[in-house]
Amino acid sequence: MQLYNNLSAKERAELIEKAGKERLTISFYKYAKIGNTQIFRNHMFIAWDALDVLGRIYVAHEGINAQLSVPAENFEAFKNHLDTITFLENVRLNIAIEHDNFAFLKLKVKVRHKIVADGLNDNTFDVTNKGIHVNAEQFNDLIEDPDTVLVDMRNHYESEIGHFKNAITPDVDTFRESLDLIEEDLREHKEDKKLVMYCTGGIRCEKASAYYRHKGFKNVFQLEGGIINYTRQVEAEGLENKFIGKNFVFDQRRSERISDDVIANCHQCGKPADTHTNCVNEACHLLFIQCDECKEKMDNCCSTHCQEIIKLPYEEQKALRKGQGNSNDIFKKGRADHLPYKKDLRNIFENQGNSTQ
Repeated sequence: MQLYNNLSAKERAELIEKAGKERLTISFYKYAKIGNTQIFRNHMFIAWDALDVLGRIYVAHEGINAQLSVPAENFEAFKNHLDTITFLENVRLNIAIEHDNFAFLKLKVKVRHKIVADGLNDNTFDVTNKGIHVNAEQFNDLIEDPDTVLVDMRNHYESEIGHFKNAITPDVDTFRESLDLIEEDLREHKEDKKLVMYCTGGIRCEKASAYYRHKGFKNVFQLEGGIINYTRQVEAEGLENKFIGKNFVFDQRRSERISDDVIANCHQCGKPADTHTNCVNEACHLLFIQCDECKEKMDNCCSTHCQEIIKLPYEEQKALRKGQGNSNDIFKKGRADHLPYKKDLRNIFENQGNSTQ
C-alpha cells in the first residue's frame, strides 16, 4: 500500500501535462482535536492519492492545514470524502481566484507539532476560543470605523505586494514574531479599540484571535476565509474591493492579482514591480521581487555572484554546494543585503501603531 509520494516533480509535471485535465487549487483548515495523527495522516494520503490530489498538507493534534490541487472532475468525490470525516463535514473550501495545473507537483501529507508554527508554549491557551468572524460586507464596514485597528497577520514579503488600505503591516519574517509585536504595540487599547485581523485564508487569524482574547483584548474580529474568500464575496455581491495589489500564495503561482495596483518595487532596480521569484542558483534560491528587465539582465538571479555561479558547468556548481548546506538567504525572503530596494516596513508599522494612540 502506497503511503508516500514516489514520483519526482518532473515526472508528475509530465503526467499532468499529458492528462490535459483542468485542476482546481484549493485550501482549507480546521482546528480540531486529532488523537492518532499518524493514522489520520495515512488515511488522508490513501484516499487523496486515489483521487490524484496533489499538495502540501499538515496534520497535528490541533487540526489540519491543507493547500492542494485536485482534478476538477474529482472535486465532488473529494468533497464527499471530506464530509465523511466528522470535523471536516461542510468545512469551508477556499477555491483559488486563479488556477494553475502545476501549482502543486507532489502529494505531501506531513505530521507536525502544530498546523501553524506560533512559538507558543501556553497550556492555558485555547485555540477554539476565537474572535468574531465577519464576512466581506461586515469587514468593509468595520475597517471604516475610527475605533478599529486593522492588522495584517501575514509576513513582510506577503504584505509588501498587497494589503488592505490603512492596514498595519508588521515587518516580520514569521507569524510567531507578529503575535508579541502586535500585543505590545496595542497593549493600551485592549478595551477601547476593535482589533480586526486578516490573512490569506484565515488560519493564522483563527489562532491569533484566540490568542489575543486570551491576552485580554475585548473586541476581536477576523475576516472569515481571509483574502481569498473576501475577493470572491466582493465580486459576487458587487461590494467595494478595499484590497490593493496582489495576494501572496504559497504554491508555484506565488500570487493572485486582486487589483491592478502595483504597490511594490523591484528589489534590484527600484522600478514598480510585484512579481516574486526565486534565484535560480540552487545554492541560493532567495525569494525576492524582480521586474522583467532585471530578470532578463540578471538571468533570473538575485546577484552577479549567483549569475556567475549558474554559468559554471552543473557538476562544478554541485561540487561548490557540497557540504555547504542551504544558503541563509533561502530563509531571508528578500532581506539580503545586496538587494538595495527591499522596502523596510518597520517604520510603517510603528507610524501606524502610534496613530492609534
